[in-house]
Amino acid sequence: MTVLLALSCLALAGQAFGAFPDCANGPLTTNTVCDTSATPLERATALISLFTLEEKINNTGNTAPGVPRLGLPAYQWWQEALHGVAESPGVIFAPSGEYSYATSFPQPILMGAAFDDALINHVATIVSTEARAFNNANRSGIDFWTPNINPFKDPRWGRGQETPGEDPFHLQSYVYNLITGLQGGLDPEYKRIVATCKHFAAYDLENWEGNVRYGFDALVSLQDLSEFYTRSFRTCARDANVGSFMCSYNAVNGVPSCANSYLLQDILRDHWGWTNEDQYITSDCDAIQNIYEPHYYTATRAETVADALNAGTDLDCGEYYPENLGAAYDQGLFTESTLNRALIRQYAALVKLGYFDPADIQPYRQIGWANVSTPEAEELAYTAAVEGITLLKNDGTLPLSPSIKTIALIGPWANATTQMQGNYYGVAPYLISPLMAAEELGFTVYYSAGPGVDDPTTSSFPAAFAAAEAADAIIYAGGIDITVEAEAMDRYTLDWPGVQPDFIDQLSLLGKPLIVLQFGGGQIDDSALLPNPGVNALVWGGYPGQSGGKAIMDIIVGNAAPAGRLPITQYPLDYVYQVAMTDMSLRPSPTNPGRTYMWYTGTPIVEFGFGLHYTTFTASLSQPSAPSYDIATLVSLCSGVAHPDLCPFASYTANVTNTGSSVTSDFVSLLFLAGEHGPAPYPNKVLVAYDRLHAIAPLASQTTTLNLTLGSLSRVDDYGNTILYPGEYTLIFDVDAKSTRRFLTTGPNRNNARPLRGGDNGYEVMRLSPTFIIPFLAPLRATQHSPLNRLASTLPTSVTAAVQVKLRYFHYSRPAMSGPSKTKNDTEWKAILSPEQFRILRQKGTEPAGSGKYENFKGEGIFACAGCGTPLYKSTTKFDSGCGWPAFFDAIPGAVNRHEDRSFGMTRTEITCTACGGHLGHVFKGEGYKTPTDERHCVNSISLNFVDEPKA
Repeated sequence: MTVLLALSCLALAGQAFGAFPDCANGPLTTNTVCDTSATPLERATALISLFTLEEKINNTGNTAPGVPRLGLPAYQWWQEALHGVAESPGVIFAPSGEYSYATSFPQPILMGAAFDDALINHVATIVSTEARAFNNANRSGIDFWTPNINPFKDPRWGRGQETPGEDPFHLQSYVYNLITGLQGGLDPEYKRIVATCKHFAAYDLENWEGNVRYGFDALVSLQDLSEFYTRSFRTCARDANVGSFMCSYNAVNGVPSCANSYLLQDILRDHWGWTNEDQYITSDCDAIQNIYEPHYYTATRAETVADALNAGTDLDCGEYYPENLGAAYDQGLFTESTLNRALIRQYAALVKLGYFDPADIQPYRQIGWANVSTPEAEELAYTAAVEGITLLKNDGTLPLSPSIKTIALIGPWANATTQMQGNYYGVAPYLISPLMAAEELGFTVYYSAGPGVDDPTTSSFPAAFAAAEAADAIIYAGGIDITVEAEAMDRYTLDWPGVQPDFIDQLSLLGKPLIVLQFGGGQIDDSALLPNPGVNALVWGGYPGQSGGKAIMDIIVGNAAPAGRLPITQYPLDYVYQVAMTDMSLRPSPTNPGRTYMWYTGTPIVEFGFGLHYTTFTASLSQPSAPSYDIATLVSLCSGVAHPDLCPFASYTANVTNTGSSVTSDFVSLLFLAGEHGPAPYPNKVLVAYDRLHAIAPLASQTTTLNLTLGSLSRVDDYGNTILYPGEYTLIFDVDAKSTRRFLTTGPNRNNARPLRGGDNGYEVMRLSPTFIIPFLAPLRATQHSPLNRLASTLPTSVTAAVQVKLRYFHYSRPAMSGPSKTKNDTEWKAILSPEQFRILRQKGTEPAGSGKYENFKGEGIFACAGCGTPLYKSTTKFDSGCGWPAFFDAIPGAVNRHEDRSFGMTRTEITCTACGGHLGHVFKGEGYKTPTDERHCVNSISLNFVDEPKA
């Protein structure tokens, strides 16, 4: 079959992407897709039934040509709106006049610093309203690929600016309010737009030390996957009912995300219940192609697109689907019903958006230019910037004294305009730089650009120092920007780049008030500025958007009071030398000081949640309702709750008093929980609730209620299950512990519980009643989406937990991997791997090529299972962890079991110990390996022990 790509070109010619189908007079009039009384599933199914196979395949890319013969217009699925309607393939800004701009809010990293969920919902409502206006004018589609909800784990990540911060609970609350604002509720009759949670999953590397996002394999323990990397996505799917997901460029544990049925089907759709007919998954752009290269996961392009489609990726942002699905279909690699399912999901989403319905019966088709950049939106953009701006140091210089009439405004951000928008931005109605705002406030301003962000030269110093000498006070505006942190660009250092540190140091010697404004998303080490008495104040401004200059200058002069809190940890310079960006683990180890405020074992320069005010506050947290709680009782009260992690536990009130005498200020209430309960290591503390109080007057008080759930008290075990453990819990109000409270939970300790075989779901569980467990995984069961689940039902109880992890899938490589001989014993492996990584390597993995422990062993004896000691092979057997022959072929008869699995596009056989079920490796067959049996044997050699033959 030949896919008619020419049809795409013809269909796209002369059509606007935002055009609507004609259900009144067009060819679709009599089709069920135009029947507003039918369900979205029925309507989309009826539409797709009219497509030919060629037309179906042509419409699998983001630039969909539609079907001209049916009157179905072309549609562009790719629109962006990270912090306002943004330039992207589907968004068309006019050169002037109407639709030539849209409101540009601060980047999410700064809005996250506000810790104000109501603000985020309001911003999202404005953004999606303006998006609808553009769509109604045929200037955009209605599907927007936002938000980026990956946690900001590593300060070097170039796209951390796009996220709200590092804390998973904060991200969950943020994204819930964002999604419901963007879409117009949890399940409205008509969605305002379709939002897209991206990038699923474990994506936080662009280009570091030769590791490029397109081919990076993120090795993540199930514990970290459940506890950290997927929590915000669970909220997107299960709680906020988001319309779309985007699978990421990277692989997760050997499988590219867009071909990873474990992520896309087992977790997302089956376990989280994200199964509405109008919910679809798109790839990141060209991520389907990246499955083939540079992941080298599949042998052919046809296998690539089939693997992605079968795994659940419905839409290709790119051209790989339209170009290669035809060949894949001819080879029988997917069924037409699978293709139909993907298209039905997409067009059912358009049905929910009112795409096929008369304009006069739905609420959003009347939105127009009058609803774009309204006074309300402009004020909100300013408020969002003010609320997020964070005061890191102040010796009393701020707010500036009215006696200061002249200022030197110096630095690469001093006259920033588009720089304030960061990335993924659109055309703003205006951009108020700090220079413009300062002049508007009536200051006499001596402006000098000074050295650039990453400028290594000093030629600008004389002019800048002349400006500084002429002024009453100095404001230096610098930091980092998208020239050093951006998509496809990670950082290598946490220092202020270029000559900025030397320049600031020289300014601090002038004996004048010096305020340093630090811009950018990722933090930079302020350890030289904070103790410097010549630096009087330090303010972090992120990327503050269209009104950023006005917001920050209003804070400097006291027209607004700072109350933002740092949503990420500021690490010292040497952090980048202590842990590789490629290390995905959160917990500390010999090669990792720990990540985020929860696990970092060093001393941060500025801690997560820190932020100063122009006034002082005290606070008192209410007492627990009881000194201790029985876990069995707590769980029994949640028997009718659909999601036990959301079951209410307790509400605490905090009374916050502004003890200052002159400044009205907001206050962010942060409630942390700490304690040594559950397995070690223990987190330093975790955020469990927050709220922002507004405009607390001098000597006045306000009260907030902070709600905790059972999920707030839980820990996550090695298998990703959420568990309540008995022990002492400490509640800590604010980063400086303004108030603390303690309580106990009682019940059996899971670590001492007896493991029992689970009911009929086929995997080993801990029967810990009354201990509280929320399984992370869907029950292991035989499904087409879970190839290793079928294996689980055949394995002994002792290894079903290892199969449950499913962290190692087949990784096809072109050309065959090879490498120098390198020997590591168990101790050496443990020194470079986390305990979880070592366990997975032993139970489910195979070492890198040439690293096998027994490759060149010449002694006489036997190789025995490391798990139970059962003899497996004679010492004459060849072991090559780079995969070779023989190996399992020469096993002692009856010593190993074979479990065939054909879900990888070839025959793969898992090998386990007959006696105990320990995983030993796998075999591939039928790929032209040029061995006597055309088999490639891959041995997990550290699952073996060598036993010397007894001497006579």
